[in-house]
Amino acid sequence: MAAHPKTTETNVRLPPCAFDALTAVVARHGTSRDATVRRLLAEHVERQEQRDPDDRLTHISTALRYPPPRWRKDPRQDRPLRLRASADLLERARTVSLVLPGQYQRAFRDYQSRALTDAVMTAIAVAKPFTDEFLDGLLPLLHHRAARNLWKLAAAALCTGPERELLDAAADVRAATAWTSAAVLDADAQRLLAVVTALEEDVAWHSPARFQITANIARDLLTGPQAEANERLLQEEGEDWNELHQDTLHVDGRRLAELRRGTTSYDWSGRGGTAVWRAERQVSLHDFEDWLTGRIQTDTAEYVVRPPGWVLSRPPGWHAVAPDPTHTGRLPQPYATWTDQGRALAFPYRNKQAVWPLQRRPNQPDFRPVPGAEALLAGATGLKPDQPLSYIEAVLVDWNHQFDTDDEPDLRLALDVPVGPAYDFGLISAEERQRAMAEARTATLNSMDEVIDLLTQDGCDKKDLQYLRQVHGSVRQFAQVASRLNSSIGARFRVHKATWRWPGLSVADEFLVGTSTDLVRWLATVAHARSSLITQQSMQQAWGYAFDRYAPRARRARRRM
Repeated sequence: MAAHPKTTETNVRLPPCAFDALTAVVARHGTSRDATVRRLLAEHVERQEQRDPDDRLTHISTALRYPPPRWRKDPRQDRPLRLRASADLLERARTVSLVLPGQYQRAFRDYQSRALTDAVMTAIAVAKPFTDEFLDGLLPLLHHRAARNLWKLAAAALCTGPERELLDAAADVRAATAWTSAAVLDADAQRLLAVVTALEEDVAWHSPARFQITANIARDLLTGPQAEANERLLQEEGEDWNELHQDTLHVDGRRLAELRRGTTSYDWSGRGGTAVWRAERQVSLHDFEDWLTGRIQTDTAEYVVRPPGWVLSRPPGWHAVAPDPTHTGRLPQPYATWTDQGRALAFPYRNKQAVWPLQRRPNQPDFRPVPGAEALLAGATGLKPDQPLSYIEAVLVDWNHQFDTDDEPDLRLALDVPVGPAYDFGLISAEERQRAMAEARTATLNSMDEVIDLLTQDGCDKKDLQYLRQVHGSVRQFAQVASRLNSSIGARFRVHKATWRWPGLSVADEFLVGTSTDLVRWLATVAHARSSLITQQSMQQAWGYAFDRYAPRARRARRRM
């Protein structure tokens, strides 16, 4: 007798009208709600899997993100529905559901996908259509491509300066090369088009305003007698769609005001700037993968990753190899054993997995792990699936590369290491450690004084300021009190750590010259943490630059976001 699949329990949140429809289906079939939901979901998944991915169905509420996320103490507009089903069915349901560009299963608020909710909503709507005051009149079911294009119209209507500059540059390239094969485009043109594709398909930004505009456009296109014809226009993605998209992207002021009805005047340039940054970063990392595997052939062992703009140095003879997976999708042997033993590190690469660092066996056509690489890779233990590539990047960064004046990054790309371990490893003297600690303490106290000055200018109560001065010696207490008095001003307080700038090159270089195993392990871990911080600082810088360049009057508003 076959074993029953293990049941997994989870929750989705649905509007009341979906619950009313589900109750009607339960009464019609005379089964429990749990059993009814499982049956509807299983039938929905089977139907979806038989369709082309672009032709699958989604409920309009998914494209409109309805009900919207709740802000703090706002009343909820949805209710939880408990799901009890096999883990396999739930995963298949997520796989066949709509995910808009830039959304992910585990993300913050507006960027979080609702794949499982979409599956349940669509399954119920197919069995029993439902509506409420918000959904009334809208075409309830859309094909996936139509839903994505509906959202892209909203993205065009709320396109920011950084995005528009990129899109206009790409349009110029396409116009100039309309009769040219993509293969003969120069490297800059190819990269530009790749960045635009990433921006539109993978890293788009989200906000309540974009979903409000999506709803506005949906009410224009997907209600009334022309709703089905307009859905076909969105789905077919032909010339009429291209014209509509371009008209929306370059819409005049009056029509733009209509499209943006129900939104505020806030300028979203910051999110647009970071979306462009993420697109550029994604393309750079894909090129980095190709460089590691040898797909990109260069006459130098150096490679620049922009953003943030640092130079990577590849040790001679080191390779990443992407073997064909087994029939189960796993790494074949001996690569799987090497990664399990910590002698090599695997990272996702072009629907496969690549393994690094390997080198060719002497007088043999195959590869082996770089001897002793365990020390270099020890810090990679426990990384999330999307982190191995950034770890490899960190250990290859030339932390003291001498840039030409024209190529100098506008961000400090230095490996600052804690002075405590640096002293323990004998890298600095006791005097250097003490000096760095004193400088850090002074910088922290100066930051405290700046916060006190700002609170004074803001009209803070004198007794509160006096108490803040009394806790001047405690970093934790000062931060708590300052944030309580004014959260935006308190957030400016910075605790400065005592650090020492690493004077060497890459961590891999230290490994090659025979630096002690313990030092290499520690340095690799610190380099990964530091590179992750610099990457975040680079994206934050892009956010600020976007406001300064495209929305100079919105600087005060951006501090509230």
